[in-house]
Amino acid sequence: MDMSTAEIDITSMRQAAQAASDHLRGLAHPDRLLLLCQLSQGEACVGELEELLDLHQPNLSQQLGVLRRQGLVDTRRAGRHVYYRIADAKTLRLLQTLYSIFCDNKGAGT
Repeated sequence: MDMSTAEIDITSMRQAAQAASDHLRGLAHPDRLLLLCQLSQGEACVGELEELLDLHQPNLSQQLGVLRRQGLVDTRRAGRHVYYRIADAKTLRLLQTLYSIFCDNKGAGT
């Protein structure tokens, strides 16, 4: 069974659309987006995130768990602390774009 070029392109587009949708789903919550924005500045442990963002347990742990399951953040353990960081360059680029559109005074409202 031969697939035409159009069918292959549609299949690739459908797979890319699903991947993008899955990725965006992880960002589609204000607390998760806030966490990711903070982590785009560098890794942080749960206590630091709680203090910096005024997010509290159990919501903070729940949202970090979602981000980890979605593959948006990675962790490393140092003693009793778990440090979170952005998982990949693709997510960081997406956050930078969102920042330039919604947060940067030069890009806001344009």
